[in-house]
Amino acid sequence: MQALSGLSLEQLQSFCLEQGFPKFTARQLCDWMYRKRVGNFDSMTNLSLKIRARLNEIATVGRSAPVDCQTSADGTKKYLFAIQDPQSDGHNHVESVYIPDGDRATLCVSCQRGCKMGCRFCVTGKQGFHGSLDAAAILNQIFSIPESETLSNIVFMGMGEPLDNYDALCQSLQVLTADWGLGWSPHRITVSTVGITPMLRRLLDETQVHVAVSLHNPFADERAAIMPMQKAYPIADIISLLKQYNWFGQRRISFEYTMFRGINDDLVHAAELVRLLKGLRCRVNLIRFHASPEMPYKTSDERTMTAFEDYLNAHGVTCTIRASRGEDIMAACGLLAGKNK
Repeated sequence: MQALSGLSLEQLQSFCLEQGFPKFTARQLCDWMYRKRVGNFDSMTNLSLKIRARLNEIATVGRSAPVDCQTSADGTKKYLFAIQDPQSDGHNHVESVYIPDGDRATLCVSCQRGCKMGCRFCVTGKQGFHGSLDAAAILNQIFSIPESETLSNIVFMGMGEPLDNYDALCQSLQVLTADWGLGWSPHRITVSTVGITPMLRRLLDETQVHVAVSLHNPFADERAAIMPMQKAYPIADIISLLKQYNWFGQRRISFEYTMFRGINDDLVHAAELVRLLKGLRCRVNLIRFHASPEMPYKTSDERTMTAFEDYLNAHGVTCTIRASRGEDIMAACGLLAGKNK
């Protein structure tokens, strides 16, 4: 059965006309699914009984509740969702992370089961790739948690590489930002990427969302050792592309930089970052590496991270150390595995 969540107004209009429904039914569906966040057709009371009965025969809204929730000591929540896939190889769960912070409430959303990018320090990447999510499964993470209506921000930084699932990502972004959908400002949304250059160019041309690039090492050979995609999409090319755009409006570009003890935390690396990012208005977020028994890396100490931060700020690159959230429930950066406990 077809899941209707994730379809645009235009797509829903085509669907309704194919079924012999009035064209205005599409806008009613948008209102119920996206504005009122209703998860079943029977509750859509301004649709005729005949239309509701037909919809129940051929389609679903595409909503399913999380199958598990873990709560961190710091208030972060990690939700586990089951993904229905007849071709599943057993890896049929994804995780999303709810992060409350004062008057902000951010949800970190997954786009894939596993990941193809193979970053050596990432638990998600270590498990390999097991399939992309459709727009309904991506949006379900947003609409099906109890805190759905309190969210202030969405970050596509969960499991998977968002730009490797570009069409489903853009369908989701359209639902979040269109006037027939949630009507959010695109500046409430951030998409993270290792830098798949052709898709990154499309994202920059076709949307106004914020962009976060996983950088982690400014030296090409060292970056390739921990991020294999450096060979296909060099960081120098990614930054050259970003410099072609105007970043002086509300749109924001940031770089994620996970700190590994003795690997990328020397001031030589900081100096190379300054050289690499010269002329680009951006922010560097320093991230503590979250140790896992599966990984050989260690976390940089606080003094080293602070010295690195101070060097970048002193040389004109805005830099902050990101607060770790949810590490005790394996919900912090790089730890999502989609495993049902």
